[in-house]
Amino acid sequence: MWLLNHAQEGQHPPELQHPRHYGPDVQHALFLVWHAANCICAKRLIPYLPTLVEALERHEHLHLTEECRSQLLSMSAATADRLLRSQRKGGQRGLSTTRAGTLLKQQIPIRTFEDWNETRPGFLEADLVAHCGADIEGGYLYTLTLTDVATGWTECLPLLHRSQEAVLAALQRARTLFPFPILGIDTDNGGEFINDTVIAYCEQEQITFTRGRPHLKNDQCFVEQKNGAMVRQVVGYDRFFGEHAYRQLTELYRALRLYVNAFNPP
Repeated sequence: MWLLNHAQEGQHPPELQHPRHYGPDVQHALFLVWHAANCICAKRLIPYLPTLVEALERHEHLHLTEECRSQLLSMSAATADRLLRSQRKGGQRGLSTTRAGTLLKQQIPIRTFEDWNETRPGFLEADLVAHCGADIEGGYLYTLTLTDVATGWTECLPLLHRSQEAVLAALQRARTLFPFPILGIDTDNGGEFINDTVIAYCEQEQITFTRGRPHLKNDQCFVEQKNGAMVRQVVGYDRFFGEHAYRQLTELYRALRLYVNAFNPP
């Protein structure tokens, strides 16, 4: 194609650049570092590599030659993502328990993923994760996940059951955990969010309340990513119910919030 478009005499096609080859030592080091970072995505992992590699070498978990270290630290996010593809496994998928809200949702403005241009902390996406196992019948715990769009700061709070009262209590608790004021909340169209109780609370506290489009998870892409990386990866897909499991989940999230928000790249 280049020759057809540059047929003038004396011109030559540019030399093709062959992709860089990464040997098994570099790939093994990448896999080890990736697992140590709790399998975060390549775009978050690559800027974090120098710090993580230095720590792993200092504690003798990783032994690299100068050439291997140089190749690893100069790797692009796209290359790392391609090499890590073999390590990723198609995991389980959670069941959706979202039930459409009432006509109140017509009063709540829609916000799509393209509308997020916030640079101020405090505008959150919220979602519920059901710990129902393979059956949505009966009672089980939920997790309310709240993710700040600008910073990635995430708080997870367990719920004994799904109700507007439980969601409101968790929102009130979350306001004491975030290191900045909550200015806005964006949710899906579930009835646990779209109700008079939550709307009145947001109006009273001057919190902007928006919602995504029905059946389009991309509109809550920030919190959906955290649902997978935090809730599903750590808690899993089993069924949890009862007061004891609720207290255990509370203790787990109390430690997990520090690990994710203070020791992981955003």
